[in-house]
Amino acid sequence: MKTSPLFLTLLALSTGVAASTPWPQFRGPNGDGIATAENVPVTFGESDALKWKTELPGRGWSSPVFDGKTLWMTTAEEVFPGEEEKTRILKEAGEEEKVFASRQVATRIELAAVAVDYESGKILKTVPLADIENPQTIHTLNSFASPTPVLESGILYAHFGTFGTFAIDTAKGEIVWQVKIDLEHGVGPGSSPVLHEGRLILICDGVDRQFVTALDTADGKTVWTTERPAMRTPTGDQKKSYNTPVIVTGRDGKEQLICMGAQWLVSYDPATGSELWRLDHGDGFSVVPRPVYSPKTGLLYLSTGYGKPELLAVRIDGKGDITGSDKIAWREAKRIPARPSPLLIGDELYVIADGGVASCFDAGTGTLHWTERVDGNYSASPLFADGHIYFASHEGVVTVIKPGRTFEVVSKNTLEGTIMASPLALDGNLIVRSGTALYRFAK
Repeated sequence: MKTSPLFLTLLALSTGVAASTPWPQFRGPNGDGIATAENVPVTFGESDALKWKTELPGRGWSSPVFDGKTLWMTTAEEVFPGEEEKTRILKEAGEEEKVFASRQVATRIELAAVAVDYESGKILKTVPLADIENPQTIHTLNSFASPTPVLESGILYAHFGTFGTFAIDTAKGEIVWQVKIDLEHGVGPGSSPVLHEGRLILICDGVDRQFVTALDTADGKTVWTTERPAMRTPTGDQKKSYNTPVIVTGRDGKEQLICMGAQWLVSYDPATGSELWRLDHGDGFSVVPRPVYSPKTGLLYLSTGYGKPELLAVRIDGKGDITGSDKIAWREAKRIPARPSPLLIGDELYVIADGGVASCFDAGTGTLHWTERVDGNYSASPLFADGHIYFASHEGVVTVIKPGRTFEVVSKNTLEGTIMASPLALDGNLIVRSGTALYRFAK
């Protein structure tokens, strides 16, 4: 299916985002992976369509954000112990030997925000944020700088989970305020923050405690905190989650803060934190994919996370506990991601499973249009830009396909290093962050 210019225009109007709009948060202006950018390259590489490539200090899986002139991202400089010391640290932390191979241990980390000039690729500034001795261990697939920051009115809000939350004046490169929320993540931080009417909203679903909180963007003070519903599992490891919330407007015109977590999908009033409705989605935990919402169907699309991921399409017009009601319009249990977020384009919903199987569903009915293998392993969420879908793999391959009810590959593009951060598209350009570098590609 060829995506028409009219469709792109209607899409831009429906989202209320102009083609030149900056990219202020995880998955773009509306948090859904849809860019209104035009003339975005589909063929690129280490020497093909490369405007610049900048080696970055440290390491992080956070996606870049863009204020119109500067690309910002978070990073962590890490000091790792030898194998013998790593084993000792894990034993002292009470970890079971069977998980040692899946854990990263650092004896010290230095957290920072990095600003890169969009035009030249030059690093403009590195803002030191915190030095932490003996931080919590993390999973080998995670980093100490995985949550994507969010930008608003010259302030970058960088969240590192329990390692600290910072408001940074982007012009001065100075910390405006900082807070520390104590939490045992289990395998490291992952949930990105969102902004809403002067509040920085954070999902804090740890092994030890699970709650959602809103901080005043002016000073970092707590506005409200709401504990998550009780869970049936006695195991803290299956209570943790890493989801990024979404704020949607239902058909009744009211806003909802929707926070996916282990066992429960919960909708809150974003102004007060009071619960609007909840749904017991099963035994899924460590939920990573960010949900997407369709005003057309009135459905929220989400993955239930680790365990056995399911894709659910949920009506958001309920009240109280909607478990067992008719609010789940459809569900699918095969080839569903535990890490990449779903992508909604018009009447089609696209997902790519962690192991590299992509599927396209009818968003209204759940009818499967196609399922195809896209080689690689995936954590980055897919991007839609200028009539194409971009899938970026751990192996550094970005596969570009056409959206539609038939599967059609446009190109496969190989970069050096691992890709875990989600790409972004700006007019005429594609921005990709690998484990060590930031790329800008242009036609």
